Amino acid sequence: MNKVYSDARTALAGLLHDGMVIMAGGFGLCGIPEHLIWAIREAGIKDLTVISNNAGVPDFGLGLLMETKQIRKMISSYVGENKLFEQQVLDGTIEVELTPQGTLAERIRAGGAGIPAFFTPTGYGTQVAEGKEAREFDGRWYILERALRADLAIVKAFQGDALGNLVYRKTTRNFNPMIATAAEVTIAEVEHLVSVGDIDPDHVHTPGVYVNRIFEGARFAKRIEQRTVRPRQTAAV
Repeated sequence: MNKVYSDARTALAGLLHDGMVIMAGGFGLCGIPEHLIWAIREAGIKDLTVISNNAGVPDFGLGLLMETKQIRKMISSYVGENKLFEQQVLDGTIEVELTPQGTLAERIRAGGAGIPAFFTPTGYGTQVAEGKEAREFDGRWYILERALRADLAIVKAFQGDALGNLVYRKTTRNFNPMIATAAEVTIAEVEHLVSVGDIDPDHVHTPGVYVNRIFEGARFAKRIEQRTVRPRQTAAV
Protein backbone atom coordinates (compact mmCIF):
# COMPACT_ATOMS: atom_id res chain seq x y z
CA MET A 1 0.00 0.00 0.00
CA ASN A 2 1.49 3.33 -1.09
CA LYS A 3 1.28 5.99 1.61
CA VAL A 4 3.33 8.69 -0.13
CA TYR A 5 1.55 11.63 -1.78
CA SER A 6 2.90 14.60 -3.68
CA ASP A 7 1.35 17.39 -1.60
CA ALA A 8 -1.31 18.30 0.95
CA ARG A 9 -4.15 18.61 -1.54
CA THR A 10 -3.64 15.13 -3.02
CA ALA A 11 -3.12 13.64 0.45
CA LEU A 12 -6.53 14.97 1.52
CA ALA A 13 -8.32 13.78 -1.63
CA GLY A 14 -11.51 11.86 -0.90
CA LEU A 15 -11.38 12.45 2.85
CA LEU A 16 -12.94 15.86 3.43
CA HIS A 17 -16.61 16.60 4.03
CA ASP A 18 -18.74 19.18 5.84
CA GLY A 19 -19.29 18.58 9.53
CA MET A 20 -16.28 16.34 10.08
CA VAL A 21 -14.08 16.21 13.20
CA ILE A 22 -10.42 17.08 12.67
CA MET A 23 -7.55 16.83 15.15
CA ALA A 24 -4.60 19.12 14.47
CA GLY A 25 -1.18 18.70 16.05
CA GLY A 26 1.04 21.44 17.39
CA PHE A 27 1.56 23.64 20.42
CA GLY A 28 0.98 27.29 19.72
CA LEU A 29 2.43 27.63 16.23
CA CYS A 30 5.17 25.07 16.91
CA GLY A 31 4.86 21.86 14.93
CA ILE A 32 1.56 22.68 13.26
CA PRO A 33 0.60 21.03 9.94
CA GLU A 34 0.82 24.26 7.92
CA HIS A 35 0.31 22.80 4.46
CA LEU A 36 -2.66 20.66 5.45
CA ILE A 37 -4.43 23.57 7.14
CA TRP A 38 -4.03 25.65 3.96
CA ALA A 39 -5.37 22.80 1.84
CA ILE A 40 -8.41 22.36 4.10
CA ARG A 41 -9.08 26.08 3.80
CA GLU A 42 -8.88 25.88 0.01
CA ALA A 43 -11.24 22.88 -0.02
CA GLY A 44 -13.93 25.09 1.53
CA ILE A 45 -15.49 22.47 3.79
CA LYS A 46 -17.45 23.94 6.71
CA ASP A 47 -19.16 23.20 10.04
CA LEU A 48 -15.94 21.61 11.30
CA THR A 49 -15.21 20.50 14.84
CA VAL A 50 -11.49 20.95 15.41
CA ILE A 51 -9.57 19.45 18.33
CA SER A 52 -6.27 21.19 18.99
CA ASN A 53 -4.41 22.57 21.97
CA ASN A 54 -4.35 26.05 20.43
CA ALA A 55 -6.39 27.97 17.88
CA GLY A 56 -3.55 29.57 15.92
CA VAL A 57 -3.42 33.31 15.28
CA PRO A 58 -5.75 35.35 13.02
CA ASP A 59 -3.64 34.98 9.87
CA PHE A 60 -1.84 31.68 10.40
CA GLY A 61 -2.47 28.14 11.59
CA LEU A 62 -6.05 27.29 12.49
CA GLY A 63 -6.82 31.01 12.45
CA LEU A 64 -6.94 30.68 8.66
CA LEU A 65 -10.01 28.45 9.00
CA MET A 66 -11.60 30.96 11.35
CA GLU A 67 -11.11 33.76 8.84
CA THR A 68 -13.30 31.81 6.44
CA LYS A 69 -15.67 30.68 9.24
CA GLN A 70 -15.18 27.02 8.40
CA ILE A 71 -14.92 25.98 12.08
CA ARG A 72 -18.14 25.52 14.02
CA LYS A 73 -16.61 24.24 17.26
CA MET A 74 -13.17 24.18 18.88
CA ILE A 75 -12.12 21.74 21.59
CA SER A 76 -8.99 23.40 22.98
CA SER A 77 -6.90 24.25 25.99
CA TYR A 78 -5.29 27.64 25.33
CA VAL A 79 -6.72 30.11 22.82
CA GLY A 80 -5.49 33.45 24.17
CA GLU A 81 -3.32 34.39 21.19
CA ASN A 82 -6.17 34.57 18.69
CA LYS A 83 -8.25 37.76 18.88
CA LEU A 84 -10.35 36.64 15.91
CA PHE A 85 -11.32 33.50 17.81
CA GLU A 86 -12.23 35.59 20.85
CA GLN A 87 -14.46 37.82 18.75
CA GLN A 88 -16.22 34.87 17.12
CA VAL A 89 -16.88 33.31 20.52
CA LEU A 90 -18.38 36.58 21.77
CA ASP A 91 -20.45 36.88 18.57
CA GLY A 92 -21.74 33.34 19.00
CA THR A 93 -20.46 32.26 15.59
CA ILE A 94 -18.14 29.61 17.02
CA GLU A 95 -18.54 27.25 19.97
CA VAL A 96 -15.64 26.46 22.29
CA GLU A 97 -15.11 23.61 24.73
CA LEU A 98 -12.22 24.64 26.95
CA THR A 99 -10.40 21.69 28.51
CA PRO A 100 -7.46 21.75 30.95
CA GLN A 101 -4.30 21.04 28.98
CA GLY A 102 -3.36 17.81 30.75
CA THR A 103 -6.94 16.58 30.51
CA LEU A 104 -7.02 17.37 26.78
CA ALA A 105 -3.81 15.42 26.24
CA GLU A 106 -5.17 12.44 28.18
CA ARG A 107 -8.52 12.53 26.37
CA ILE A 108 -6.66 12.27 23.07
CA ARG A 109 -4.29 9.58 24.37
CA ALA A 110 -7.25 7.60 25.67
CA GLY A 111 -8.96 7.87 22.31
CA GLY A 112 -5.91 6.40 20.64
CA ALA A 113 -5.59 3.64 23.23
CA GLY A 114 -9.22 2.53 23.00
CA ILE A 115 -10.11 3.77 26.50
CA PRO A 116 -13.60 5.31 26.38
CA ALA A 117 -13.34 7.48 29.50
CA PHE A 118 -11.31 8.09 32.66
CA PHE A 119 -11.56 9.85 36.01
CA THR A 120 -9.39 12.87 36.85
CA PRO A 121 -9.38 15.28 39.82
CA THR A 122 -8.59 18.20 37.50
CA GLY A 123 -11.52 20.58 37.24
CA TYR A 124 -13.60 19.14 40.08
CA GLY A 125 -15.59 21.90 41.76
CA THR A 126 -15.24 24.25 38.78
CA GLN A 127 -17.24 24.97 35.62
CA VAL A 128 -15.22 22.24 33.90
CA ALA A 129 -17.11 19.68 35.99
CA GLU A 130 -20.60 20.89 35.12
CA GLY A 131 -22.75 18.08 33.72
CA LYS A 132 -20.09 15.42 34.31
CA GLU A 133 -20.22 12.40 36.59
CA ALA A 134 -18.25 12.82 39.84
CA ARG A 135 -17.03 10.01 42.08
CA GLU A 136 -14.96 9.77 45.22
CA PHE A 137 -11.89 7.54 45.35
CA ASP A 138 -9.85 7.22 48.56
CA GLY A 139 -11.24 10.45 49.96
CA ARG A 140 -10.66 12.54 46.83
CA TRP A 141 -13.22 13.63 44.22
CA TYR A 142 -12.80 13.01 40.52
CA ILE A 143 -14.79 13.81 37.39
CA LEU A 144 -15.38 11.58 34.39
CA GLU A 145 -13.85 12.76 31.12
CA ARG A 146 -14.66 11.16 27.77
CA ALA A 147 -11.98 10.17 25.29
CA LEU A 148 -11.62 12.08 22.03
CA ARG A 149 -11.37 10.67 18.52
CA ALA A 150 -11.61 12.28 15.11
CA ASP A 151 -12.42 11.51 11.51
CA LEU A 152 -9.06 12.93 10.46
CA ALA A 153 -5.79 13.70 12.25
CA ILE A 154 -3.27 16.08 10.67
CA VAL A 155 0.24 16.16 12.13
CA LYS A 156 3.64 17.61 11.32
CA ALA A 157 6.99 15.82 11.79
CA PHE A 158 10.65 16.50 11.06
CA GLN A 159 11.32 13.21 9.28
CA GLY A 160 9.17 10.46 7.87
CA ASP A 161 9.62 7.48 5.59
CA ALA A 162 7.44 5.77 3.02
CA LEU A 163 6.01 3.45 5.68
CA GLY A 164 4.82 6.43 7.72
CA ASN A 165 7.31 6.19 10.56
CA LEU A 166 7.75 9.66 12.05
CA VAL A 167 10.41 11.53 14.00
CA TYR A 168 9.59 14.87 15.65
CA ARG A 169 12.24 17.48 16.41
CA LYS A 170 12.47 19.03 19.86
CA THR A 171 9.35 21.01 20.88
CA THR A 172 7.36 19.80 17.87
CA ARG A 173 7.03 16.54 19.78
CA ASN A 174 4.07 17.97 21.65
CA PHE A 175 0.51 16.92 20.83
CA ASN A 176 1.50 15.40 17.49
CA PRO A 177 2.33 11.84 18.69
CA MET A 178 -0.95 11.47 20.59
CA ILE A 179 -3.08 12.98 17.86
CA ALA A 180 -1.56 10.65 15.26
CA THR A 181 -3.11 7.67 17.08
CA ALA A 182 -6.63 8.98 17.66
CA ALA A 183 -8.36 9.26 14.28
CA GLU A 184 -9.82 7.08 11.56
CA VAL A 185 -7.25 8.50 9.10
CA THR A 186 -3.93 10.20 9.91
CA ILE A 187 -2.00 12.35 7.45
CA ALA A 188 1.54 13.51 8.21
CA GLU A 189 3.42 16.32 6.55
CA VAL A 190 7.18 16.13 7.04
CA GLU A 191 10.16 18.37 6.42
CA HIS A 192 12.22 15.47 5.11
CA LEU A 193 10.87 12.32 3.47
CA VAL A 194 13.61 9.69 3.72
CA SER A 195 14.05 6.16 2.45
CA VAL A 196 12.81 3.19 4.46
CA GLY A 197 15.64 2.11 6.73
CA ASP A 198 17.15 5.58 7.12
CA ILE A 199 15.40 6.10 10.45
CA ASP A 200 16.81 4.10 13.35
CA PRO A 201 13.88 2.07 14.74
CA ASP A 202 14.85 3.20 18.24
CA HIS A 203 14.35 6.82 17.16
CA VAL A 204 10.80 6.44 15.80
CA HIS A 205 8.28 8.51 17.76
CA THR A 206 5.14 7.56 15.80
CA PRO A 207 5.15 4.08 14.23
CA GLY A 208 3.97 3.92 10.64
CA VAL A 209 1.02 1.70 11.58
CA TYR A 210 -0.77 4.87 12.72
CA VAL A 211 -0.08 6.90 9.57
CA ASN A 212 -2.21 6.42 6.45
CA ARG A 213 -0.78 9.13 4.19
CA ILE A 214 2.43 11.16 4.16
CA PHE A 215 4.03 13.89 2.05
CA GLU A 216 7.03 16.20 2.14
CA GLY A 217 6.19 19.87 2.58
CA ALA A 218 7.65 22.34 0.13
CA ARG A 219 8.37 25.13 2.60
CA PHE A 220 7.61 25.75 6.26
CA ALA A 221 7.11 29.25 7.69
CA LYS A 222 7.67 28.06 11.29
CA ARG A 223 6.22 31.21 12.79
CA ILE A 224 6.11 32.01 16.49
CA GLU A 225 3.38 33.98 18.23
CA GLN A 226 5.57 36.42 20.11
CA ARG A 227 9.26 37.18 20.11
CA THR A 228 10.63 39.17 23.03
CA VAL A 229 14.27 40.22 23.14
CA ARG A 230 16.33 42.31 25.51
CA PRO A 231 18.42 45.31 24.43
CA ARG A 232 21.93 44.25 23.44
CA GLN A 233 24.37 44.78 26.31
CA THR A 234 27.52 46.76 25.60
CA ALA A 235 30.54 44.59 26.28
CA ALA A 236 32.72 45.76 29.12
CA VAL A 237 36.09 47.07 28.01
